Amino acid sequence: MKILVADDSPVARTLVVKALRDDGQEPVAVEDGTHALEAFHSEDPPKLAVLDWEMPGLTGPEVCRRIRELDHGVAPYLILLTSRDEKADIVLGLEAGADDYLTKPFQAEELRARVRVGERVLVLQQRLSERIGELEEALAKVNELEGLLPICSYCKKVRDDGNYWHQVEAYIGERSGARFSHGVCPDCYEQHLKPYLDE
Repeated sequence: MKILVADDSPVARTLVVKALRDDGQEPVAVEDGTHALEAFHSEDPPKLAVLDWEMPGLTGPEVCRRIRELDHGVAPYLILLTSRDEKADIVLGLEAGADDYLTKPFQAEELRARVRVGERVLVLQQRLSERIGELEEALAKVNELEGLLPICSYCKKVRDDGNYWHQVEAYIGERSGARFSHGVCPDCYEQHLKPYLDE
């Protein structure tokens, strides 16, 4: 996974990048908050970011806040990395839009574990987004079946919006996923089949 690392300290940046590379990730490093935000405006924005709090240009919380204003479909997972460890700072960072908070100096194992949590959350969000898309598509098909349906008085074919006529089974099957089995109702049995069988 491509992970953005934003930190103005070359040493801290190198340590985070190494910890992520050792775990098989693809870190992309930038040196300030302005470049971090630019990465989220690109055609292929990162899905996960590790952001330092104190950076020139935009701070980590400011980057979080601005990223949350963007429409990414599946929201990126943001981890703030900072030497601030007061509860008020943690609350401020999370309220700015961070998903997680890690204090410096950090342990590489803990950083990797938190990134893996982020990956799991992103997978769940993606699955949920896909499921919502499927449900919206199904609802659109149901709504199509709820409206006025022109049907031929003689052959019982149904007309669609493109002025094409379809067998009722085909029309409903395409829009609902229903499958049909054919039988004979009691009235039709009495009217059509019984006289034929009695002969």
